[in-house]
Amino acid sequence: MTETTPVLYFAPATCARVTLTALEEIEQPFETKLIAFMAGEHRSEEYLAINPAGKVPALQTETDVLTQNGAILFYLARTYPEANLLPLSGDPLTEASVISALFRMSGDLHPLVTRFVLPGMMLSEPTASSQVRAKAEEILKLQLAPIAAQLSKQEWFVGDRWSILDAYLAWIWFRITGAGFDPANFPEIAAHYERASERPSAKAALEHEARAQEELSARGLALVLPKPKQ
Repeated sequence: MTETTPVLYFAPATCARVTLTALEEIEQPFETKLIAFMAGEHRSEEYLAINPAGKVPALQTETDVLTQNGAILFYLARTYPEANLLPLSGDPLTEASVISALFRMSGDLHPLVTRFVLPGMMLSEPTASSQVRAKAEEILKLQLAPIAAQLSKQEWFVGDRWSILDAYLAWIWFRITGAGFDPANFPEIAAHYERASERPSAKAALEHEARAQEELSARGLALVLPKPKQ
């Protein structure tokens, strides 16, 4: 590893897939470091020194460690403008709108994904898990409806050009439909997922995850990865 090579700390099927996709879009060298959740590595002293929240992704840059997907993606978009990860124009209001869309993924939809997929994480009383999941599903439908309407009029989240927002939405769809969310009411998002999944960077990110799964399997720590409904 050279001093300037970024290192992404990640785990398969997590939102780190979005960052993996971004790094593949940039087409610059980077390395990955697998964090095995089933082995408790996300709570290890070593990893907490990197990310005190004990979550992935974390990106080690030449000078610092970045955490929080939204911040990492914005940094990458700014640092590598030629990759067109986000439509950043330099105009404060326009860029604020783009960042708002990024926060919509990370701050509005992403927490609902966790509550729908892993409702027990939110509770000390497991019997209430079904209520948390049902409420998350209800709010997900409300949140996804305007996105579906938007995608009925355009190919990508921000118009006719792909952005990393599309990779984030695709990951959200992957997680919730893989956990039983019915895609029938949102054919526009289902079609968007298929388009986004065909992008070379998306396929390359999945190859990273497949190698990580092989490593986890060899250690007896294999994850059961969700499969989106069609």
